[in-house]
Amino acid sequence: MSLQAELTAFHADFIHKVPAEMAAAMTQADLNLSASGILDRASKAGDRAPLFTLPNSRDGATSLAEALTAGPVVLSFYRGGWCPYCNLELRALQKALPDFTALGASLIAVSPQTPDQSLSTVERNDLAFAVLSDTGSAAAKAYGIAFDLAEELHLIYAKLGQASPDRNGDGGWVLPLPATYVIDRDGIIAFAYVDVDFRNRLEPATITATLAALARRTWLR
Repeated sequence: MSLQAELTAFHADFIHKVPAEMAAAMTQADLNLSASGILDRASKAGDRAPLFTLPNSRDGATSLAEALTAGPVVLSFYRGGWCPYCNLELRALQKALPDFTALGASLIAVSPQTPDQSLSTVERNDLAFAVLSDTGSAAAKAYGIAFDLAEELHLIYAKLGQASPDRNGDGGWVLPLPATYVIDRDGIIAFAYVDVDFRNRLEPATITATLAALARRTWLR
């Protein structure tokens, strides 16, 4: 089953479990976010990837610049371990990790959660790649994908046991759009996927195909 099929199946079940007004508020928030022009501001293919060094879940720090010296990087921004859609994506990325590494790439996932929360996400999903804490959302802002969660969703998310300020490093409601970037070793974004709809994510197979194309391009140099 594809990742999107898993996400669609989960959402079909989820939507029957929440009051209609909650579902409507989430949909309207997505529409408002799309109308804000955030997608126009997000980093795109051909842009130079903003560099960062962020705390990882193992009491250390991970540098994008350093990772790029070893090869291409798959960079995935996710909302947090509280998000079931994000967990489905992270598990799909973990499953595809051997394909990425076989093509010389590394995988980095970034959320605004604290390092402790990131560690919980790693352990719960049995992740073997770098999971970083973008406290203050500096990296997400550099990529143009950070946004303030609509105020009308604060109480809804709290009732659902999802996003809350105490899980983020800055104690706020700033989240990243779901986004995946494939960055070549020169630091240029080769492929960019950004969506205002948190129910949608990039298929790992598309990432693998992009990395394979990069490998062929490198071989032909």
